[in-house]
Amino acid sequence: MKKDLKKLRQARADKAKAGKTKLDQLNALLDKSDATDAEKAQITTLEAEVATPEKEVADLAGEITTGEKVSRGAPLFGTPSLGGRARHTVVNDLNPERTGGFHNLAEFAVSVRNFQVNGQMDPRLGAAPAGFQQNQGPGGEGVLVPLEFREQIWSMVFDDGNLLGFCNPEPTSGNSVGIIKDETTPWGASGVQAEWRAEGTQMAASKAAVTPAIMQLHELYAFVLATQEVLDDAPRLQNRITVQAANAIRWKAFEAVVTGDGNGKPLGFMNSGAMVTVGKEAGQAADTINVPNVLKMYSRLLRQGGRPMWLANSDTLPQLGQLTIGNVPAWLPLNQPLAGAPDGGVFLGRPMIFNEHSSTLGDVGDIMAVDLSGYALATKSGGGIDFASSIHLFFDYNISAFRWIFRLGGQPYLSKPIAPAKGAATKSHFVALEAR
Repeated sequence: MKKDLKKLRQARADKAKAGKTKLDQLNALLDKSDATDAEKAQITTLEAEVATPEKEVADLAGEITTGEKVSRGAPLFGTPSLGGRARHTVVNDLNPERTGGFHNLAEFAVSVRNFQVNGQMDPRLGAAPAGFQQNQGPGGEGVLVPLEFREQIWSMVFDDGNLLGFCNPEPTSGNSVGIIKDETTPWGASGVQAEWRAEGTQMAASKAAVTPAIMQLHELYAFVLATQEVLDDAPRLQNRITVQAANAIRWKAFEAVVTGDGNGKPLGFMNSGAMVTVGKEAGQAADTINVPNVLKMYSRLLRQGGRPMWLANSDTLPQLGQLTIGNVPAWLPLNQPLAGAPDGGVFLGRPMIFNEHSSTLGDVGDIMAVDLSGYALATKSGGGIDFASSIHLFFDYNISAFRWIFRLGGQPYLSKPIAPAKGAATKSHFVALEAR
């Protein structure tokens, strides 16, 4: 029969409370130097009574531990008699090979801290598969993090729905990755060529003109401190060490994709030789965007597959929303957003994404036409993350520290804009408007 863990925990709490009351009474009497005969008799009685709830609390703790093991095993093995469901009805079941039996990172972190501070061993830490359990106990180096939770933040950072997800991944198992850059075009004089051939004539061979390049991976970290109050509230901890850490990492990583100088961080496309900057119109007023600006920008965007889009600071919206070409608005909001559609609407037929990486209105980069598939983003293969936690760093503040280290590198595939098949205006995956 399945044990009622809630009732067991409540019973343990009640017994512990009753025992503490009697212990307080006993200590008060023992502190008296001139106890009466009646008080001495009461001391003898209380000493016997204190031992009873102490044993009962220990027995209940053992029952709770057993009940917790059964509860975890029931869903895993599909045992209805133990409170579990049949295997074929289990949905979103925990995979102990990846989670160590924990439901989320917050639950794991709290168990680790309890183990390191006071030696309270969560059975899941000891029973987890090899590679997840503790190293050298409470005084050792720490506790290894289950694979599921190490990859969780990585998945949130590089989700397909955010801007980093649009970049072209270049995974590597080392600290650098070699990429092959092919800057030729189907209409150019070099690279793979297609030719017309008359019957019976020999074909002329062509070969790919590729340039090897090395991208170095750089260290990006998130360092999060959690007070005991936060540790005691698992939902808040889960939000802080997953959602907030992932948001911070994602923002910092894409900021480097846009504006990085290449020194200790990726080379951003705005600082690369591939950037095209379209000039403003003659006599154009400061801090303005007009129809000729955006049409000229769009004409310079290299469109060879990929996912062309617009990036803009929301400062630009009051002006973009009033631009019209003929009687057609240039910007169309999605009044009934579709699943997976950008929340910035559509601009000149392409997705518009308002973001905090783009410059403020009037500066270079306030609005950009880009194809992020033209940016190579080097990452550790398999979502390589170094995760560690420590209670010792800020022990005297009763604060625990959590740290993630990622390694990222990146640069545009193009070293410079390419010449078009016809015309003189060069094109690129990244186009911005001159400062106004």
